Amino acid sequence: MLADGLLAEFGGKRTAKLLNQLEQTIPWLILVKQIKPIYRNNTSRGGRPNIPAITMLKITFMQRWFGLSDEQMEEAIDDRFSFRKFLNLSIQDQGVDHATIALFRKRLAEAGLVNTLFEVANAYLFKQGVMISDGTCVDATIIQAPTGRTTKDGLGNSKDKTASHTKKHGRIYHGYKAHIATDKNGMIKDFVFDTAKVHDSKHIDQLTQNEKFEIFADSAYMSKLRKERLEKENIYCGIIQRRVRGQKELTPEQKQHNKKVSKVRGIVEMPFAWLRKTRGYTTRYRGIQKNGLDFGLWVIAYNFRRSLSLMT
Repeated sequence: MLADGLLAEFGGKRTAKLLNQLEQTIPWLILVKQIKPIYRNNTSRGGRPNIPAITMLKITFMQRWFGLSDEQMEEAIDDRFSFRKFLNLSIQDQGVDHATIALFRKRLAEAGLVNTLFEVANAYLFKQGVMISDGTCVDATIIQAPTGRTTKDGLGNSKDKTASHTKKHGRIYHGYKAHIATDKNGMIKDFVFDTAKVHDSKHIDQLTQNEKFEIFADSAYMSKLRKERLEKENIYCGIIQRRVRGQKELTPEQKQHNKKVSKVRGIVEMPFAWLRKTRGYTTRYRGIQKNGLDFGLWVIAYNFRRSLSLMT
């Protein structure tokens, strides 16, 4: 349409450039193939035209790239031409309402397809050479959930019952923990979303089960048994060492080890920095399933966004 051509430059040049790069980078057809079995909005009843699965998948990723809720995404699709162009919507096409976005996410959750999408996406990124198999960095971060309010009748509470409490640096937190394993490029190789009370070290062995060369993590993950096992398997134990009972200070060797490890271990902070920037460390939903799904989708979106920097 002529009007679409005239408006092509509106909506933010930087955003348009970014979305164009992502459009060319992401294997949409491969990803859509994974969700088509659960995308059952094809109907012959008439009414509003069905929204293609690829459009809904793009919306899902855009929400995580730009930190938008369902309602904010609905408005952005209506207001921003760069978004509509990315979604292949003309100015005459209707937008996508927040209820449709929520329903699509619900379908993904019920089918348990986030892990499938993650594995397919990572397999593609490995083939593109932007993910490294040798070397794994592990860390976890707290994602807080609202403590809730008691209902007016005093009989109920809106508190997220699947969240739990944990203590860090003398402060009590209520929510969940996102555990990740990255390569040395800052790409997320694996993740676990769990309740907050589970200790950071609980999932490191699961997250690094395929690592054969070197593992990096902070001192929370150090244990004598883990260190001995890794050394026995000829895997470099790049875990920050700490003083043991009766030890007044670290030995020169331990200090040198920690200094060497810190330079690599810090890479795992990259995804969390982007998490803070795009959505913050608070939950959007109630329940571990919904929030786990949200984080899993964020991980996939992050990896594709991060891959742009590694391809140039």
